[in-house]
Amino acid sequence: MSTNPPDLRPDRAPAPLLDGTARPGQPRVGMVSLGCPKALVDSERILTRLRAEGYAISPDYAGADAVIVNTCGFLDSAKAESLEAIGEALTANGRVIVTGCLGAEEEYIRGTHPSVLAVTGPHQYEQVLDAVHAAVPADPNPFIDLLPASSVSLTPRHYSYLKISEGCNHKCRFCIIPDMRGKLASRPAHAVLREAEKLVEKGVRELLVISQDTSAYGLDRKHDLNPWKGGEVRSHITDLARELGGLGAWVRLHYVYPYPHVRELIPLMAEGLVLPYLDIPFQHSHPDTLKRMARPANQAKTLETIAGWREICPDITLRSTFIVGFPGETEAEFSHLLDWMEEARLDRVGAFKYENVDGARSNALPDHVPEAVKQERFERFMEVAQRISAEKLEAKVGSVQQVIVDSVDGDGAVCRTKADAPEIDGNLFIDAGFEALKPGDMVTVTVDEASEYDLWGSITG
Repeated sequence: MSTNPPDLRPDRAPAPLLDGTARPGQPRVGMVSLGCPKALVDSERILTRLRAEGYAISPDYAGADAVIVNTCGFLDSAKAESLEAIGEALTANGRVIVTGCLGAEEEYIRGTHPSVLAVTGPHQYEQVLDAVHAAVPADPNPFIDLLPASSVSLTPRHYSYLKISEGCNHKCRFCIIPDMRGKLASRPAHAVLREAEKLVEKGVRELLVISQDTSAYGLDRKHDLNPWKGGEVRSHITDLARELGGLGAWVRLHYVYPYPHVRELIPLMAEGLVLPYLDIPFQHSHPDTLKRMARPANQAKTLETIAGWREICPDITLRSTFIVGFPGETEAEFSHLLDWMEEARLDRVGAFKYENVDGARSNALPDHVPEAVKQERFERFMEVAQRISAEKLEAKVGSVQQVIVDSVDGDGAVCRTKADAPEIDGNLFIDAGFEALKPGDMVTVTVDEASEYDLWGSITG
């Protein structure tokens, strides 16, 4: 088993897992889901609706009567990846419906692939269903197919993404996602909790809370009160996290901006209600760079904030992503970032080189950084991040950790500690005494060995 570097693309989700069972003659739809976990949740909702209408889900192009491609538009490289996926589906199947973030740019898509059947934007579920109905009419067997729908999951059954809101109110200059997905629209707290409760009842042991801006959850609803379990719960991330923590599953928070009220979440982590883990998109450290990015809370004293969190919850794991080579970034600003990294000592770090995105306001900024300089800074940044990661993991050797099992094969079990989100962080490997383990099991291990990103351990209970 080899070491795994952290995923450097913040716009990626795990590859979807599809079940290909279908009765003879049942209409079948395939799905290619690109982009972030938020898009993966959209794909799950689309497939859930289709399955409730009598469609089967095909795991491959050849077995599908039509293919839905859920696209990403986060970066130009992601757009190119989406166009490539559309082309691959057209070549292999020929009947393709496009949705997702890039779907907001229909002319751009049809300029390359004019033969797609339909193009819809992000979270336009009804339009996607209409396009499927037109391409592949439903032919349900009322005695077999039209049963009350259980949700389709595109992740392993022991963990699930829980989307709490759509959209974003920020206007970061490098990002066009708010233009594609709109302003913040939070789900009612009781609706989120009801979904989470059902997931846990089905065997989900880890809930990964996602949105475009988790810290801002409920702001658009003015943090209204919602009925829940004979009482009321506020549409606020602190209240939501507390209630989720009472369901008996791991609760992991992603995309949390470091607003002052995030401090209220840390005691919940210290108490064990929520995993001591925060995924925070810092993006940079230098105030001038952050100001050019138009980042929210760009004047925040993040090092002091981090120190305060660690004082309340010493075991907290901090994950973040950074942009190197943003327009106007000087060597002094980049050096500030490296110094900040040395002091902040974040646990899990990813980075990507700045690139223009069609429609982003950062394209028009002066003093773009040459590609060679961006690459050199990226390598220097990752050297620092990797060294810090190796040092922090080496300090865990000899410690006892609770882990969740993701997969088991003939070589061993691939697990994660509370400090590791699926797909984007590291793993803990067990290569002895693992034979009775199965995905979703939680076991206690002693850490025996560490690398830059991963751990190895032995079962102790």
